[in-house]
Amino acid sequence: MSTDKQHGLTNDPQEMLKAKHEADKQKQQFTNFARSVSGDTPVDNGQVSPDKHHEPDQQNNMKDQENRMI
Repeated sequence: MSTDKQHGLTNDPQEMLKAKHEADKQKQQFTNFARSVSGDTPVDNGQVSPDKHHEPDQQNNMKDQENRMI
């Protein structure tokens, strides 16, 4: 049988905090790497560019109308 320790699962707050710090460190390293590779490319925060115009989606408009009626 396996224990939780073998899979990295624990309820110990100190161990959880240590794991979180390690994950944060790895995320920061990846972020630094991605920024070094992308150079001066602007960061996309998931926002729609104002330069791109999209026609309204008919299905979304219908759903909006349905939600207003409720």
